[in-house]
Amino acid sequence: MERKLVILTEGRSTVMAAKTAVSVIRYCTESVVAVLDSTVSERTTQELFGVGGDIPVVGSLVDAPEANTLVIGIATAGGKLPPEMRAYVLEAIRKGMNVESGLHTFLCDDEEFSREAAASGSVLRDIRKNNEKDVAVRRNIREDCLRIHSVGHDCSIGKMVSTIELTRALKAMGEDAKFVATGQTGILIEGDGCPVDCVVSDFVNGAAEKLVLANQHHDILIVEGQGSLAHPSFSAVTLGLLHGVIPQGLIFCYEAGRTAVKGLEHVAIPPMRAIMDLYLASANIMHPCRFIGIGMNSRNLTDEEYTEEKARVAAEFGLPVCDPIREGAEPLAEAVLRLRDELELKS
Repeated sequence: MERKLVILTEGRSTVMAAKTAVSVIRYCTESVVAVLDSTVSERTTQELFGVGGDIPVVGSLVDAPEANTLVIGIATAGGKLPPEMRAYVLEAIRKGMNVESGLHTFLCDDEEFSREAAASGSVLRDIRKNNEKDVAVRRNIREDCLRIHSVGHDCSIGKMVSTIELTRALKAMGEDAKFVATGQTGILIEGDGCPVDCVVSDFVNGAAEKLVLANQHHDILIVEGQGSLAHPSFSAVTLGLLHGVIPQGLIFCYEAGRTAVKGLEHVAIPPMRAIMDLYLASANIMHPCRFIGIGMNSRNLTDEEYTEEKARVAAEFGLPVCDPIREGAEPLAEAVLRLRDELELKS
């Protein structure tokens, strides 16, 4: 059955709170029927989020009759389903619609949701639910498969977007590249992957290694990053992912102008150079690795400010810099191919 999505963002339709919705709309536009938020006046997702063209924002499921799947399109602190969304989820289940959620609170563990789904035939899909129980063992890694990993100075800065855009740019150049999703939104978009931030800590490295093993029949893997080594709350998953993927090349992602850690505004983000040095030391303890490019999130900059910031950062670090949304990821793709040539991985 072809998925026809209505994305639930009730009361949280901002670019940051509804980042899952924004990315699904951006990369799965043809599958999205509507966004559901009764608190928003009639408009399009283009007007609301800057993506999606004429996709409407509706106030009820009745206004999206062709939809067969409800996607919870927000990210919350602690990953709990907001109370104001519960009635919409129940309505969708009772209509026989499938429901997909990337929250930490699982729909299938909710007695009422499960009972109603059994009665209606609705399928509840918890993206973060997993049974990963393997540790990394560093065997059978294909050394001629180039592994590129995005890392960053904070959470929610565009690591996923940079990796998707980079993968698309490489494919447009005729390369056999694969986007490897490691978070709920990336999995919704790509259709496969592992939600590493919901894996028991002992098994994060192993889960990341399994992603490499499962996809290394491709020539180039572009692995989505999570969190940040500089974030007090989420550095553990970042390190486990870095050590499990054992990348040869890193893309550093940052948001221009952001100075404080997301969710902990009293914590300053360290200088970019210090964070990059930490990533290099952490990566190279496992496998030779280097930075090959910088992906900038310039959403708060004017065109002139973006040009100045890009020139400044490029000069400081001697790396290609670009905002993949603003101008495309070709400079990063070219850096990937240069690294492959330098490592002599091309067969």
